[in-house]
Amino acid sequence: MKKVNVAIWGFGAMGRGIADMLLTKEGVEIVGICDLNKELVGKPLSDLTDIKYNTAEQKEIYVNNDIDEVLEENIDVVYIATDSFTAKTYNKIEKVIKAKTNVISTAEEMAYPYANEPVLSEKLNEIAKKYGVTVLGTGINPGFIMDLLAISLTGAMIEVDSIEVRRVNSLSPFGPTVMDEQGVGITLDEFNELNDKGQLAGHVGFKESIYMIADALGVEIKGFEQQMKPIVTGVDRKSKYGFAKKGTLAGIDMTAQAIVNEKNFIDMKHPQQIEPQMEGTDTGDYIHIKGKPDINMSITPEIDGGLGTIAMCANMLPHVVNAEPGLKTMIDLPVPRAILGDVRKQIK
Repeated sequence: MKKVNVAIWGFGAMGRGIADMLLTKEGVEIVGICDLNKELVGKPLSDLTDIKYNTAEQKEIYVNNDIDEVLEENIDVVYIATDSFTAKTYNKIEKVIKAKTNVISTAEEMAYPYANEPVLSEKLNEIAKKYGVTVLGTGINPGFIMDLLAISLTGAMIEVDSIEVRRVNSLSPFGPTVMDEQGVGITLDEFNELNDKGQLAGHVGFKESIYMIADALGVEIKGFEQQMKPIVTGVDRKSKYGFAKKGTLAGIDMTAQAIVNEKNFIDMKHPQQIEPQMEGTDTGDYIHIKGKPDINMSITPEIDGGLGTIAMCANMLPHVVNAEPGLKTMIDLPVPRAILGDVRKQIK
């Protein structure tokens, strides 16, 4: 069987990380990279990764700023790692679909796009079926920690009364887009102004996670609310892509609630910031489900957000290739698992 050919559209922190991981796997080859960054265009992949690879197995390729040229290659899956919102990434996904190529998107809203963009979601589903390809949005969160993992735990329950998911994590592995969405480095006055105008995204994905859980459990959400509070740092903090001076925002504390059957059924709590350890914050992932029986899970420290997102995207590769055409979510496909052998052994 031929190797699984992939291309990556967007070569920032996540796109580059996906490339690094795929370069360590058997049976897969990167055949194209597209990015508009002038500092990257024309550079060989070997100069942009610390992974040493055999050029007889992974041919040397160069960053291209023309996606149409990249799509001329024989590609099985394109990773799109450019945006957070379905509406912003829609045209890119549509272009790849019409090239008869499967898509894995890192856009947070694409983890369950029906929550915020039902019309666009139906269009993507119809187009994907027409061209015979599969589209999936995934990542560590949304895509796993605050939705799929909680859903899986309910499989051991007779009754579910309420679900609380809390993720205390570090933003440090993520790139400039996430830094902007989380307001890293802005003043408290700027936070208040942007928040009042609805111009600060904060964590993108609460609604997607909540609606994915509801869909999986077969319940109807009657109300959804979301809040954000600033996390102001008492010391200077610096990560690879962000800087927060003392007195400015290191991140945002996000919360959300969903009403089912006239009661609070799902609670989401997600304080995230760069370099949390600098002020004594321990990271972790916690799921508390009340019902019959109660289930309580804790993972400390947190599952690394950067590595987790990269791994989720790379490890879902064979499941996307195997899937029936259409727009899929993580509850439609087999459970994610690490690829330790040849990728092709998981291709049906």
